This record gives sequence, structure tokens and C-alpha cells, in this order.
Amino acid sequence: MSPSRSSKTGTGSPWDGEFARYFDERAHSLRATAYLLCGDWHQAEDITQAALLKLYLAWPRLSRHDALDGYARKIVLRTFLSEHRRVWRKREKLTDALPDVPGEAGGTEQEMLVRHALSGIAPKQRAVLVLRYFEDLGVEETAAALGCSTGNVKSQAARGLATLRKRLGPHFSELALSGAHDDGR
Repeated sequence: MSPSRSSKTGTGSPWDGEFARYFDERAHSLRATAYLLCGDWHQAEDITQAALLKLYLAWPRLSRHDALDGYARKIVLRTFLSEHRRVWRKREKLTDALPDVPGEAGGTEQEMLVRHALSGIAPKQRAVLVLRYFEDLGVEETAAALGCSTGNVKSQAARGLATLRKRLGPHFSELALSGAHDDGR
């Protein structure tokens, strides 16, 4: 690393405090979004760390700190999609011994069922579903976050929901009914 580069981003950078405050406020939310995208807490942590590193490096060039949440979400999405495209290069070595895997942390049976069904959906469709229905973004906001058209968001959402319905099978109607009761309808 060149001396000029390390002096810009090293300890004591003028924006360190501001970035640390943003990190403290938003890291958990970004990690939750990453988890919904990938379905694995460890991978979500890796995606979040990579995204926050990219955000930190771009921080001094950002002129609108009021739009950071959207920008950070876009970095998480792009990091997830990029990692998913490169997965064939990073395959883990298969062994005959199974690793110790912790159980899923919390969540109802219905949440685990939906997360499992969501994990089998194509990455771009999964990203649209997470942004639209878990992050509660509008069609235009989702399109902006993904860098695509609103028509693409609508078609990806429709295809993703159709796949989700198929993957949930007979559980879909009971989840839909329980969601309607939770909303007070």
C-alpha cells in the first residue's frame, strides 16, 4: 500500500468518527438484509463486512450523507450478487467429516419455512423479494437499489413469488391465512 493511501484511510481519518456512528446504527440492519439474501449468518456477516469496507473507502467521496442507507443497501446487494456469481471459483473442499453447524438462531417455524423456501430462489428474484416485502421498499426504490427498470422489478417479483408459492407448497395457504390474521384483517 502506498504511503499516501494509508494516510487517507488510516487511524485518525477525519471521517472515522462519523463512519463509526453510522456503523453502530446500521450494521445490524445491513446484516439482517444480507441474511435474508443469502440465508446463512456467517455469509451474511462476510457480505456485510465487505460492504461496509467498500462504504468506508468511498466515505470521503460521498457528498450526500442523507442517502447513505440506500447506498449501503445497494452495496450489500451488489456484494451478494457478485459473491453468488463467483461461487464456482470459491468452492469449499468436500470432506468425509461433517462440520459442527449451530442451529438457526431464533425464529418461528413459519419464519424458518419461509427462509428455507427463499433460499432456493434465484439470487436476483430473491433480492427483489427481500427488498420489496422484507425491507418494504417500493417498486421504484427497489429498481434504483438494483440498478434495473421498474418492469424488471415487477416481473422478477412475480416470478419469485410464483417460485416461493411452489416451494412452500401446501404451507402457502396457512402462511397466507396467518399473515392475514396478524395484520388484523
